Amino acid sequence: MTKARIIQKTKNALQSGRFGTDQWVLEFEPSEAKKADPLMGWAGSGDTSQQIKLTFDSLDAAKAYAAKKGLDCMIVPAAPKALKLQAYADNFR
Repeated sequence: MTKARIIQKTKNALQSGRFGTDQWVLEFEPSEAKKADPLMGWAGSGDTSQQIKLTFDSLDAAKAYAAKKGLDCMIVPAAPKALKLQAYADNFR
């Protein structure tokens, strides 16, 4: 059985907006270890399923796709958001 992960997208650290954080991504687990290329030294493998990332609008849609294709999947939710409420004047205390 092919293994996969369903991951909730997180906020981009370089942007202030939260666009796309409600989406879920299905990506496949590596089936073989990466090895160094003898000529260039780059890491690579013959496993092409690592290049596939499928995006879904909801967790239920991602689970339904995995069940339909017979994938054994692990669900990884995003870390909880912790807001640090602070006044500008606190910078000068």
